[in-house]
Amino acid sequence: MAKADLKTKASEVAVADYIAALPDARQREEAGVIDAIYRRVTGFEPQMWGASIIGYGSYTYKYESGRVGTMCRGGFSPRKAAHTLYAMQIVSLCTGRAAELVPKLGKHTTGKGCLYIKKLADVDLAVLEALIALSWERMNTAYPD
Repeated sequence: MAKADLKTKASEVAVADYIAALPDARQREEAGVIDAIYRRVTGFEPQMWGASIIGYGSYTYKYESGRVGTMCRGGFSPRKAAHTLYAMQIVSLCTGRAAELVPKLGKHTTGKGCLYIKKLADVDLAVLEALIALSWERMNTAYPD
């Protein structure tokens, strides 16, 4: 693969088929709950990005090097170890409204731009929805295209 080729691109795989094929019943059920939250917050129908990311909307980014790409504005992947929610820098930064919400979320971990949740029963779903909404607002402000 050439250096400029992007691995994670929008695909035509049906999100419902992907969720239905998840091996674990709890994982399928929780993916449906997270999908419903993203649909409410974003107003977008989901689309598969790469092999395992369920994404909503899209944005175009450009690095200082001039490299340009497109990715989903928000989304998640129901992985075996944990649900991974992408574009969640607001959780990592933990400023403003996020600083009030993150301590109320429940059991989770974070990465540079991701939020990891092992089981939805471990988190407050209303707080999760509010954090997804903040993340969506941040992405729309940062990438108004």
